[in-house]
Amino acid sequence: MAAVLALLLLRADQIVPVEQLVAEIWGERAPRRAVASLQVYVSHLRKLLAVPERPENPIVTRSPGYSLILGDDGLDLHEFQELLETGRSEAGALRHEHAVEAFGAALSLCRGPALHGLEHIPAARAFTTWYEESRLECTELLVESELALGRHRDLVGDLYILISEHPLREVFHRQLMLALYRSGRQADALAVYRSLRERLDRDLSLEPGRALRDLHQAILVADGGLEYREAG
Repeated sequence: MAAVLALLLLRADQIVPVEQLVAEIWGERAPRRAVASLQVYVSHLRKLLAVPERPENPIVTRSPGYSLILGDDGLDLHEFQELLETGRSEAGALRHEHAVEAFGAALSLCRGPALHGLEHIPAARAFTTWYEESRLECTELLVESELALGRHRDLVGDLYILISEHPLREVFHRQLMLALYRSGRQADALAVYRSLRERLDRDLSLEPGRALRDLHQAILVADGGLEYREAG
């Protein structure tokens, strides 16, 4: 039943064909009475989602399948997307205080893994991948705006956690190196680069990307362009 609700929510306000629901939920192992089972699940969901003040149930039958009508209700997903876009615009206009507020509000809507337990459903799996990438992008952009505001010392601890959780994500390593350097910790910044380089070589036989290599070289020579300069 959770799978049916998830698929309808992922395509809210759209008609999801019965055939597609059956294929997503059961794949090639669909039972002979899959359509009947689906009808039972939909019936249970309608009872679960029924609201006395709302005469029409949010799940409606529309050939060739079903549709979940949001109406005045909204999804955290849509709000997250709007806040992320707002943050991008504010950061692009160098209004980093406002960008931090938008990115922070967006991330506050991310409460744990998306669609946990439904990884066997292709549509849910694809959404989870998109969601995780969007969440990480929002985190990266938040850190960039925080760095632009001179909050490098406050970011160091969180960035160490982020690189432990995402050890191959070079953006977080670059941000940590810059935060450490601006905090007067040049040796620690170089150690972060060295650790990542060793891991990439060991696990993937790769070198760090150009952005990290350039930052590493700039830190080695104490390039003055790396210092924080307050806007205006």
